[in-house]
Amino acid sequence: MQNLYLALVHHPIKNKRGDTVTTSVTNLDIHDIARSCKTFGVERYFIVTPLKAQHELVSKILGHWEDDKNGVYNPDRQNALSIAKLVDSVEDALAAIEEKEGKKPLLAVTGANFDSFHGTTSELKVKMSESDRPCLLLFGTGWGLHETVLEKSDFMLDPILGADENGYNHLSVRSAVAIYLDRYNQK
Repeated sequence: MQNLYLALVHHPIKNKRGDTVTTSVTNLDIHDIARSCKTFGVERYFIVTPLKAQHELVSKILGHWEDDKNGVYNPDRQNALSIAKLVDSVEDALAAIEEKEGKKPLLAVTGANFDSFHGTTSELKVKMSESDRPCLLLFGTGWGLHETVLEKSDFMLDPILGADENGYNHLSVRSAVAIYLDRYNQK
């Protein structure tokens, strides 16, 4: 199986009016998404934000668990967070993957508000295999990934639809990551 990478994008993001914004990084997203990524074999989890104040926060959180005494206290948390990497942009994440893998990764995107369905995680795995390329799977915050990111994508995953007859699908990004990764790992 080709290597899967994941990024939680905080910029460029849409707000509810459609404006381009930068959302705040949250402690829960850092920890919980890293744990899901480690559980499901993701190579690297990128946290994407250009804001220096957010870099300081993320570095402090990651550094806390890199400390020997905190790592001894909770080695599972330290292990999961070891795959987290802070970057300024989606382009920086793509460049880091290309440098490591020696080939340009596919860019796959997710979104609860996609107008039409595009493909399943099984279809994404086939596309990765046929192209012999790793994949960077993007998750947005706020009201979703900005169109400038969506336009660059090679693959758009179907939104997660549950049992609500009216189509309600407003999951936390942490829950969505876990669901998509579980689906991706199904045989």
